[in-house]
Amino acid sequence: MSVSLAKVQQLKRQAGAAPARPSRAEQASAHNLSLDHLRGLLRVRARGPEPVVRGDRSLPGTEIAPGLFLVEGFLPDPEVPAALDGSFDRGEPIPTGDVLFFDTETTGLAGGTGTRAFMIGAADWCGPRLRIRQLTLASMGAEQAMLDTFAGWLQPRTILCSYNGKCYDAPLLNTRYRLARRASPLPGLRHVDLLYPTRRSYRGVYENCRLATIERHVLKIVREDDLPGSEAPAAWLGYIRGGGSTLLRRVLAHNRQDVITLSRLLGRLAAAAG
Repeated sequence: MSVSLAKVQQLKRQAGAAPARPSRAEQASAHNLSLDHLRGLLRVRARGPEPVVRGDRSLPGTEIAPGLFLVEGFLPDPEVPAALDGSFDRGEPIPTGDVLFFDTETTGLAGGTGTRAFMIGAADWCGPRLRIRQLTLASMGAEQAMLDTFAGWLQPRTILCSYNGKCYDAPLLNTRYRLARRASPLPGLRHVDLLYPTRRSYRGVYENCRLATIERHVLKIVREDDLPGSEAPAAWLGYIRGGGSTLLRRVLAHNRQDVITLSRLLGRLAAAAG
């Protein structure tokens, strides 16, 4: 049976042309690339993974328990009276020696059992000086030590002073004590929350009554290179995951200024009420 040339060409097109064999030069080039790739893998395996540069991970202060750092300092404050007028808070006079200002830095602003305080700042008057103490978690496992240390700073006569602490900081700490199977030292203590008298005095005067706004306009305190509180959770989580401590140090500075501002604001509100 005869087959036309056109039919033969059609069959070849349907079957597909056989791939051309690579030339000797192309085979040699592929061989060399494979060897180079293999040598590279062997060199990487021999020297191990590249070291990761994480930056300075040191934290200021003293490690008072594994993973828990304490920073303590003093500011001169010689004009503090023995008691302050508490009528601005619709309460009794406030003995200054019993006041403990406190503020927390947390892993979120929503609260709940998944939120933890990774830093607690506190300040109190010791004679003519304001003492500032800050606790910082450098590891997840140090939370119980932090809670125990903070509880040791409180006495039955302690007067807590905060800014929105009644609604946020105190309930959050109560939750952390409960999860740690410890009795919270906060219930039963007098608590002066400066947010409410500040709102009564300055609502509508300034754009808002955030602590940063009040300290800038009322107390004339201007912060330099301040890390916003909203960035504090990421700064701590970055450190816990192996990052450097630069941002966490800025959180410490922010927290320190917060408790100092509370002491100044309490004096201002009490003076205005007298």
